Amino acid sequence: MLKKSYIEKQGICVVTFNVRFDGASKVELVGEWNGWTPEVMNKKRDGSFWLMKRLRSGREYRFKYLIDGNAWENDPYADGYVPNPFGTTDSLVRC
Repeated sequence: MLKKSYIEKQGICVVTFNVRFDGASKVELVGEWNGWTPEVMNKKRDGSFWLMKRLRSGREYRFKYLIDGNAWENDPYADGYVPNPFGTTDSLVRC
């Protein structure tokens, strides 16, 4: 699930990424906003994972989740999906 809020005076979109992958012990968020560098997400007691990002408003960003260091997954609640050079798709968040 993507939750967004805006700091309009600064042109910032605050996005909270929140996902659940049953059985996952570690989930990392990777996206084009930082050159696809994995960022470890925080794990909640209920087994879901979350991370908050401040992104520039008025843009679309590609992203994916890296599960336990070896499986790539899209966000089931992304704003959209686009093909990538690897023959799969990336998730989109629109700010």
